[in-house]
Amino acid sequence: MPWRHTSPMDQRTQFIADYLRDHLSVTELCELYGVSRKPGYKWIERYLTHGPQGLEERFRRPSTSPRHTPDHVVAEILDARRCHPSWGAKKLLSILSQRHPHWPWPARSTVCGILSRHGLVPKKRRRRVIGHPGKPASHIGAPNAVWSADFKGHFKTGDGRYCYPLTITDGYSRFLLTCQALSSTRVQEAKPVFTRAFKEFGLPQRIRTDNGVPFATNTVGRLSQLSAWWVRLGILPEFIEPGKPQQTGRHEPMHRPLKAETTRPPGTTLRAQPRKFNHVREEFNHARPHEARDMRPPAACYEPSSRKMPTTLPPLEYPDRFEVRYVSANGGIRWHHQWGNVSHVCVGEYVGLEEIADGVWNVYFGPLKLGRLLERHMRIEDAYGRLKRHR
Repeated sequence: MPWRHTSPMDQRTQFIADYLRDHLSVTELCELYGVSRKPGYKWIERYLTHGPQGLEERFRRPSTSPRHTPDHVVAEILDARRCHPSWGAKKLLSILSQRHPHWPWPARSTVCGILSRHGLVPKKRRRRVIGHPGKPASHIGAPNAVWSADFKGHFKTGDGRYCYPLTITDGYSRFLLTCQALSSTRVQEAKPVFTRAFKEFGLPQRIRTDNGVPFATNTVGRLSQLSAWWVRLGILPEFIEPGKPQQTGRHEPMHRPLKAETTRPPGTTLRAQPRKFNHVREEFNHARPHEARDMRPPAACYEPSSRKMPTTLPPLEYPDRFEVRYVSANGGIRWHHQWGNVSHVCVGEYVGLEEIADGVWNVYFGPLKLGRLLERHMRIEDAYGRLKRHR
């Protein structure tokens, strides 16, 4: 089949060739090629003046602009910037307008553009985009199916020290498992509180928290040292969407009576504050009727978990189809003689990789999906963030 597609340049060349044969008039040629006489005469004039090069498209940008900043003004701006590398456009214009008061100085935004075009503005490092799996969708149909944990703000006790109350509740019965007064939100202080709760009430299936420390970080999978420890115990962490505390709606209402009865006034010392928490916790669990539980107290609907806390952490297990890699001290894994960064919270652990496409692997830390390994680029990126960017 002959080629039917022709470019505009080919049609102009054929138009000029037919014109030079002098068999048809310009009007007839324009009708034959489906153009008006004005562009027809234009291309004929360009060919006669510049030859075949005249048939090429010309750059449409104007050669001059009435808003163009004069060259001497641009040079003065660049010199001032090189003398003061940390000064911005506003400060540069201030000293330059005093130095040359009669020059037509441009606006601040124009000076910013001039500095950027000449490479005098440092480029900001693009922040890593960490995705989110979305709204928690796990069903809470029995005690210990989902626990909720949160820090209810902070306040000062009578001795002037800050108190950070860590609260843990059962999502089904609303049973307040613990309310502990801590001096900070560090993992070193929060982990013993969870250890005591696990030993006393057993292990839940999931723990739902917000995206703050010490529950989550900005690494792949939002995994932290505390949530990684939960995974080792067989507990899946759940994170609510940022800025949506209503997704822990079974946990948040408890904070209002807790704060009203324990912080007005607060305890005299940080050591005395737990006594006020324990009094409110006892009344909340055993005496106060709860509307969501048919006006029964939470203790009447709660029973400890049958999953006991192990004395030693069990190893992470993966299916046979998974490739298993050890996470070294710098937080990465070796993959086909190359290096891929995973997360510093997985140091000393094993991760599993499941191939889902040619050169594409899902990376798991136990049952928790961390991200996706792309062999082509040899990097591990957050799977949820990648999906969100491609929507």
